[in-house]
Amino acid sequence: MSNKVVIAGVNTSKLPKLSNDDIMALMKKVKSGDELSREAFVVANLRLVLSVVQRFIGKSDKADDMFQVGCVGLMKAIDNFDESLNVRFSTYAVPMIIGEIRRFLRDNNSVRVSRSLRDIAYKSLQAKEELSKNSFNEPTIDEISKYLNIPAKTITFALDAISDTVSLSDPIYSDGSDTIELQDQISDLKDSDDSLYEKIAIKDAIKKLSPREREILLLRYYVGKTQMEVSQEVGISQAQVSRLEKNALKSIKEKIE
Repeated sequence: MSNKVVIAGVNTSKLPKLSNDDIMALMKKVKSGDELSREAFVVANLRLVLSVVQRFIGKSDKADDMFQVGCVGLMKAIDNFDESLNVRFSTYAVPMIIGEIRRFLRDNNSVRVSRSLRDIAYKSLQAKEELSKNSFNEPTIDEISKYLNIPAKTITFALDAISDTVSLSDPIYSDGSDTIELQDQISDLKDSDDSLYEKIAIKDAIKKLSPREREILLLRYYVGKTQMEVSQEVGISQAQVSRLEKNALKSIKEKIE
């Protein structure tokens, strides 16, 4: 078969495809303790693991290992998924699968980090979690340093040492079909795409206004006339000008949000 891919002994062309409704119905059985349903649920979501693994193929030649590690992330997601969150299972599972694979790649990196430095890094991460419990703000390096009685420079160096290099094409979120990559979250303050899209959206929204509404907005915000001056120019009362202006602005706001 042309679509056949065998990874970790699994023929992916034979994996089942389930709708979100089917996934959620099966999840209810899993949460009730049905082991057969759990096995079926894992198999039904192996395509999800594969889709994440394919994102990391260029960073390692250990595709089979990454697939197996990704399955660990999948099972953790199954165990911790809360149906009351009202989100797709894939939305919840993908970040956990990515996290497991990243840890695997980091721990198997060819650049070895000394045990003592790694221990400091992990102690720092644990301290960060402890300090976060009592504060709404993320603890600073200096606060972690004081908590552990370890120099701030040492903590910074240790944390940097265990951080894996990321690619702009690394996935950070997926809903099962569309994936958001790191590069999608980086903005250019000089020429923001968001600003461009907003301008286009406003322009399209203005086109959908009535001729009278467009005329009033033109006179008010481009020419700079007062509502009284506009009312005299277009031949309607100031109250009508005010009402049409408010309706036009409300319509534009609704179309760009």
